[in-house]
Amino acid sequence: MIDRLHQLISPFTARLGLALRVALLTTAAVAATLAIVSAMVFFTVRSELRSSLDESMLRRANSAVADGVNQEIANQYSPEALKFADVKIAVISGGFIVSPLNKNKVAPYVRIPEIEVSQGTRIQSVRTASIDGTRYRIVAVQAGRGAALVLAQSMESAYKTLERLTVILWLTSIAGVAIAGLIGWAVATNGLRPVRRLTDAAERVARTQELRPIAVMGHDELARLTHAFNSMLIALDASQQRQRQLVADAGHELRTPLTSLRTNIELLNQAANNPGRPLPEAHRVEIMSDVQAQLQELSTLVGDLVELAREEPLRRDPEPGDLADVVNQAVERVRRRAPGVAFDVDIESWMVFGEPQLLERAVTNLLDNAAKWSPPGGTVQIALHNGVLTVADEGPGIADEDLPHIFDRFYRSSEARTLPGSGLGLSIVRRAADRHNGSVTAQSRKPGGTLFTMRIPGSRDS
Repeated sequence: MIDRLHQLISPFTARLGLALRVALLTTAAVAATLAIVSAMVFFTVRSELRSSLDESMLRRANSAVADGVNQEIANQYSPEALKFADVKIAVISGGFIVSPLNKNKVAPYVRIPEIEVSQGTRIQSVRTASIDGTRYRIVAVQAGRGAALVLAQSMESAYKTLERLTVILWLTSIAGVAIAGLIGWAVATNGLRPVRRLTDAAERVARTQELRPIAVMGHDELARLTHAFNSMLIALDASQQRQRQLVADAGHELRTPLTSLRTNIELLNQAANNPGRPLPEAHRVEIMSDVQAQLQELSTLVGDLVELAREEPLRRDPEPGDLADVVNQAVERVRRRAPGVAFDVDIESWMVFGEPQLLERAVTNLLDNAAKWSPPGGTVQIALHNGVLTVADEGPGIADEDLPHIFDRFYRSSEARTLPGSGLGLSIVRRAADRHNGSVTAQSRKPGGTLFTMRIPGSRDS
């Protein structure tokens, strides 16, 4: 019933405040409950009064019959006494209706039910009738062969009791509804205070862009909501910080190749505009090679930025493939880039379900990093067994203070700042491992070198 009541009044309360709606719904629920309880009390009391009166009248009528009340005795009752007692009496005998002294006007109101009792077709009868504008309860019981005793008693006292009860129920219901409304308003206003605080905080964030958490009070559901809101603010603030850091780091990394490109292009432009001082062919080839290398580095940097700038990377359609083929392709590509480094490859088939392009890029980054740090004539050892890919170089290794940060975006150790690169390659390796529910770790080797280990879930089955 409460749900039905809510459906009925919801169109009218949709534009009201939440606290007022809660108070109105509470008041409506209390009003409906009081109405039901009041109706039950009223009808129960009325039924009990009528049942009690019927039992009393039937008991008196049966007692009178047992004492031998008949026509002569009935005629002996004084009309004044009967009127004082608010009782009317009559005897039906031989089909004739007899009332005391013919002055008690119950006889005209004796009907078929009472006659049927005198005829023996009914044991007794009970009904309500109006006599001279007054409501009476009329009962009839058998008083011997072909006779019945009829009693009629006014119900005005019972109805006056019901009227007083109705007034009391109305006053009680009105007072209960008023009190429920006040209490509902107070509870809603106080209970929704944390919600208003959250609303004010959200409006402040939208207005000022300040992601400052709000104080938490209590340990209830609203406190949990406040904790969740604060966690969201902290996450948003961290995201903004990462974006700012990404922009700052990207600007710093882009500045070097762009400056070098601008310098080389200006040199080529000056040589083209000054035919009298031509640029030597060897210098021109060197500058063009430098420009191509810088463009390649810039393209790689932009691609890495696009891949890592997304909080949720672009989803590609995964497909099954052999990780050994991916490693072989990456080895061939890096071998052409680093002809002075040897590659010792020991791999076996390992079927994975994922993104071959991303995996190849991650493996290529690992091999590029190993080739970059390996000395001339060094060897990079590559092994793939049971889904574990290891890449070991013979370089100087990684300092202990740098190990926890080498997979962070744009992180470069002090030794790496003198070498080409953007500090994004290993970040892409970790992103690829995470995307395939795997992992990647790094550790220094003794006496020198670094060992990278990447685990990708899969199986030996083809």
